[in-house]
Amino acid sequence: MSRTIRYQEIATDLRGRVVALGDGNLLPSESDLSAEFGVSRVTVRRALELLREEGLVDSRQGFGWYVSAEPLRQRLSELATIEGELEAKGLEPSRRILEFAFEPAAKRVRAILGTDQVLRVRRLNLADGSPFAVVTVWCPAELGQHLSRRAVEHRPFYELLGVQLRGATQTIGADAAADDVAELLRVPPGSPVLRCQRITTDTTGRPVLLSEHLFPAHRTEFVVDLPQAAPSITPSGLRLVE
Repeated sequence: MSRTIRYQEIATDLRGRVVALGDGNLLPSESDLSAEFGVSRVTVRRALELLREEGLVDSRQGFGWYVSAEPLRQRLSELATIEGELEAKGLEPSRRILEFAFEPAAKRVRAILGTDQVLRVRRLNLADGSPFAVVTVWCPAELGQHLSRRAVEHRPFYELLGVQLRGATQTIGADAAADDVAELLRVPPGSPVLRCQRITTDTTGRPVLLSEHLFPAHRTEFVVDLPQAAPSITPSGLRLVE
């Protein structure tokens, strides 16, 4: 009987923390909670399972336990930003510029953009003050000469370049969070992240933007609308990348 009462007491304590932490944020690990409350991990897990049954928390391999939240979804059917979708849900998106520099292009960036000098901008994207993406954007230096740190903090790059765009190719893969990315996203180092690379081209087909977006995998979803088409094992607009 005492064990049952204890896990219920722990669950009551954690309910208050869940409210204070906010959607999507991580709870302390089971080991840390076990040491804090002076009980076994089995007792801590029973308390957390109780909160999960109430829809307050959830868990995922590589992250541990976190406050339940509606996934941040981005549709891939058009050239747009995830911030527009956040605003439609009543969330307030914001950006914090971490780095803004004109510099020689790294080998990979030079191969894609076909230029030796680039503007590189690294930023943190937030929703209602909580981080949801670390983004790095490169553009040819001549296209970014008129841009300022303040401008790219408040508007999407593709609206600022002054060129007509044809579209973009987006590649999504899995990765593990490096230490600096983990700190920015408030997730454990090495935890799963979704890595999204986007190459945006102008109307002539020339690549004018390269961007890399790192999203915490436990709260991010990409949505693809599949039109009715002839039978195929590969949905229209998608292809497998070896």
